[in-house]
Amino acid sequence: TALDFIRENRGVNLEPAGIPLDDAATFDLLSSGRTVGLFQLESSGMTRYLTELKPTSVGDLAAMVSLYRPGPMANVESYIEAKRDKSKVRYVHPKLEPILEETYGVMVYQDQVLVAARDLAGFSWPEIDVMRKAMGKKIASELRVQREKFIDGAISNGIDSDVARRVYDLVEPFGGYGFNKAHAFFYGTVAYWTASLKTNYPVEYMASVFITCSGD
Repeated sequence: TALDFIRENRGVNLEPAGIPLDDAATFDLLSSGRTVGLFQLESSGMTRYLTELKPTSVGDLAAMVSLYRPGPMANVESYIEAKRDKSKVRYVHPKLEPILEETYGVMVYQDQVLVAARDLAGFSWPEIDVMRKAMGKKIASELRVQREKFIDGAISNGIDSDVARRVYDLVEPFGGYGFNKAHAFFYGTVAYWTASLKTNYPVEYMASVFITCSGD
């Protein structure tokens, strides 16, 4: 609806794939907390976190929509602090660095959990799929079994038992609700598109919000 209005009102033929993903003004809008009408980003909690984070990329938005869920939400503050001050980035074990580097040492995506299970605990891909299903279906009893198996596997790979438990403590919140990276980045991209339209075409975008939400 917004794109139709922009076409009619401004003569601009805009498509989502053509929206630049590095617009400083769009990130300024997000950082200022003006998130009303934006996909996934307009709750009071998300707005507060965005003003603290000062996002600078779609990757930041993907991380936030992934973390702002039951379970992973405990990691939101850690992500914000590590982005602000890279000296605060920590890895429980060196093998986690290549897995978590892009998210400042914070477990954000389900994919990272699965790769950690492979690289640290020695899980096979079929075993990883069992873990993925347990997380996806939030099967608490199965996740408890996976905890023991993960820790035992990490110890067998030469990882100290306390470190193995701390690694699993990073994994465990994803039993509540963990996004895979592709899903998170698609959500983050759509969220960015809505923010870009609101920033650069506020009349057309907010008119479209009022129309599509009328009666709700």
